[in-house]
Amino acid sequence: MTPDSSPAASTSVGAAGAAVFLVRHGETEWSKSGQHTSNTDLPLTEVGEAAATALRPLLAELLGTRTPALALSSPLRRARNTAELAGVPVETDDDLREVDYGRYEGITTAQIREQEPGWSVWTSPNPGGETVEQAGHRVDRVLERTRAALTSGNVVLFAHGHILRVLTARWLGLPASGGRLFALSTATVSVLDTEHDAPVIRHWNLPAAWS
Repeated sequence: MTPDSSPAASTSVGAAGAAVFLVRHGETEWSKSGQHTSNTDLPLTEVGEAAATALRPLLAELLGTRTPALALSSPLRRARNTAELAGVPVETDDDLREVDYGRYEGITTAQIREQEPGWSVWTSPNPGGETVEQAGHRVDRVLERTRAALTSGNVVLFAHGHILRVLTARWLGLPASGGRLFALSTATVSVLDTEHDAPVIRHWNLPAAWS
């Protein structure tokens, strides 16, 4: 699928005021150390749990009183637990799993570059895993569900750093590798929206203390 044919690139959004809320999960031991984490099902740290709980009032403020039309989570417990602590009931969607790092699971970028100078998840292969372009095909399916639900109200997605960055790029009609432009911290909320029928980023990387 080319950027121009992305479901996010069309102009009809749906319900007035409806937006897409992206929530990256709270801290884990590997997110703290910079180790790549895809399918390893790590729990939140105590700090991560506290930060996820602190997102509850922020999400309540941003979402308002209406129940989201759709609330999805990666099936991995760091995302599901963040949703639970943030007070948002969700269903799981396997397409929201993190980019599969293959043999680079549990390894930092610095360690990978000792063997593969200049390696980047955005431009290089993940042996035994998937490319960001392949992950982009997954989030295109999520965006199809998202756009259908937006005709009824807000959508909330709980997931992981790289996959949410890929999803944001696809929302904007960019190739999946465009996610490299959007740094994303743990336990934050970002808002995708439209302006004059064009997809935009309304808010990005909001911590719980934002006001």
